[in-house]
Amino acid sequence: MFAMLPVNLKLAVRSLNRNRLRTLLTMLGIIIGVAAVLTMVALGTGARASVEGEVGSAGTNIIFVRAGNYTRGGDAVGIVSGRGAATTLVAGDADAIRAGVSGIKALSPGVALRTFIASGSSRAFTRVQGIDSGFAAIYSWNMSAGRMLDSAAAAPEAVLGANLAATLFGADTDPLGQMIQVRDSAYRVVGVSDGQAEDHADVLFVPWQTLQKSLGQNHLDTITLAAEKAGESSRIASDITNLLRERHGITGTPSAGYLAGQGGVGGVPDDFTVETQAAQALTKGLYTPAAAFALANLPKLDEVTLEEMADTLDRASDTMTALLASIAGVSLIVGGIGIMNIMLVSITERTREIGLRMAAGARSGDVALQFLIEAVTLSMVGGLVGLVLGLVSAQLIGWSLGWPTTVSLGAMALAIGIAASVGLVFGSYPARRAAQLDPIEALRTE
Repeated sequence: MFAMLPVNLKLAVRSLNRNRLRTLLTMLGIIIGVAAVLTMVALGTGARASVEGEVGSAGTNIIFVRAGNYTRGGDAVGIVSGRGAATTLVAGDADAIRAGVSGIKALSPGVALRTFIASGSSRAFTRVQGIDSGFAAIYSWNMSAGRMLDSAAAAPEAVLGANLAATLFGADTDPLGQMIQVRDSAYRVVGVSDGQAEDHADVLFVPWQTLQKSLGQNHLDTITLAAEKAGESSRIASDITNLLRERHGITGTPSAGYLAGQGGVGGVPDDFTVETQAAQALTKGLYTPAAAFALANLPKLDEVTLEEMADTLDRASDTMTALLASIAGVSLIVGGIGIMNIMLVSITERTREIGLRMAAGARSGDVALQFLIEAVTLSMVGGLVGLVLGLVSAQLIGWSLGWPTTVSLGAMALAIGIAASVGLVFGSYPARRAAQLDPIEALRTE
């Protein structure tokens, strides 16, 4: 039987090529089914990766390190008030945090001031913030125009907040390429940010090294960083605190509790402040005793948040998988029914041919194998065309949506295997029908 496979395959191709339009229309169900499944698998994979990135760093992953330390009213609850302003936070601290603390997605040193800026005849009093190029990744910026500034560019570059761009240049002037004067430095606008966090829409962003030099200072005002996972924010904040205390020569062991650690209870007060985004949001507007109470179990809050986000992502993934499976099933069943239908029609048209083969000595198994191979060939050719169409479609849709789209080799092999299985399953009944024909009756057919 297996020795006849090449012959049967050749006969199948010849038979399918005999009526090309009908063959194409029959394959259409398989083509659309495989293409739709591959497209949705690619988009689903890209969406999952995107959601994992967003969920893994959603909302509470930002950590702020600020120069100086002061806790208003701390003495009332046994927390040292702190040193106040300080100039001990330097670029070396940012490099040490980047190298010595794990789990950091992006980091940006920062220098800031409020001053007048000018572009041509337009002037504005606003906040100017010196940042690194990693600042955009920390806040997940999407540039509404242009690109993020390059801190290493030969000429100083700047990014405008959306509101500030409208204030300086109005609706009729393109801000890209315009020059902005800040004190003794001129910056070329390379982008407009859509960021809204902490009034980013009204801020001018410039390279921190250039602004630091313009201000004549050697220290940093802030170091802003983002954790890869929101649930690790408290751990990273603790690691940063220990690292900076060691680098700044601060001795003593702070007592338990977030604000107590900031004040340095049990030792010398810190000359810096480390605060997570969750802590900042949780204590906003609270007096020190209430804030200390609210933050007593902040690490536990981070753990619960991470578990909830992981559960949410798993449920969303299960729902997406079920949806893909149902769509794949319906599409391929429709394609399989089309193959079964056309094979039954083919048997009716070729009844005399089947009778001649049986009269010449072909066994029932040979006839069944011929039509089964024909059905599988039809299905696999449709699967290959659908595979190519699905990959192209996934790339086009992913490009238009801005999502990453990936299809593994395993998924492609599985798609072809499923297409072949559809041909095998839905071709079995027509093949059996052909094998059961009576040779005498078949020869009488006109």
